[in-house]
Amino acid sequence: MLRTTSGTRRALLAAAASLLLAGCTTIGPGGPHKPASPGVPVSRAAQDQLLKAAEHRLVVDCLDARGLTLTARPRAPDEDRALQAALFGAGPRELSVTLATGATVTAHEDGCLATARHRLYGDQRRWFRAQVTVDNLRVEAQARMRADPAHRAALARWTRCASPPGRPRTDRPDPAVAARCARETGLEGVRARLEAVELVTVRTLHRDELTTYRQLRDRALRRAVELSASTHPKKGPTLS
Repeated sequence: MLRTTSGTRRALLAAAASLLLAGCTTIGPGGPHKPASPGVPVSRAAQDQLLKAAEHRLVVDCLDARGLTLTARPRAPDEDRALQAALFGAGPRELSVTLATGATVTAHEDGCLATARHRLYGDQRRWFRAQVTVDNLRVEAQARMRADPAHRAALARWTRCASPPGRPRTDRPDPAVAARCARETGLEGVRARLEAVELVTVRTLHRDELTTYRQLRDRALRRAVELSASTHPKKGPTLS
């Protein structure tokens, strides 16, 4: 595991874990599909592991070309900053996607992680936009669900159940009470029904991004198979 110092260590590890695990999306872009080429695993989990290993190898190679190494030994603060800049980039963030929910996701284009993804996916900018969109399909569906009158009515019933008149209202009711009220007021069923409908809607709205996601992911899987079949990756600490 990468070890650095103080708050930088925590920030670096958190960012690395998030970035390197991005092959695992919060919601799949569709049903299972056939492997992109011979050697590509069938299961989603195995494909994610293959992409993660290939990305890590490319990151290590990129850092090595810059004279930097991931190490388990403590680092000096200056070395820490140099490694962080080499990994994640520096200066203004060149990549930016504003989601339908209003949130904006940004990233650098000049670090070793971006370089590794460009080599894997072929187009870092297209992959970033597609991946961020696909990762947030469920979030967008839930936002649309909350605007539905049926959900608002069920939520009002739940609020009355969880905070009955004459008792102090709390933003965080007891978990058992919250779960019971969700069942009794129908909120649980309304959420399940509306979320499923809205997921179909947002997938349709973002079909172009989903197509790009599948195409670039298949390209990355083929590239990852080629990398795994070539010289063995260097041993050493990993970023996850």
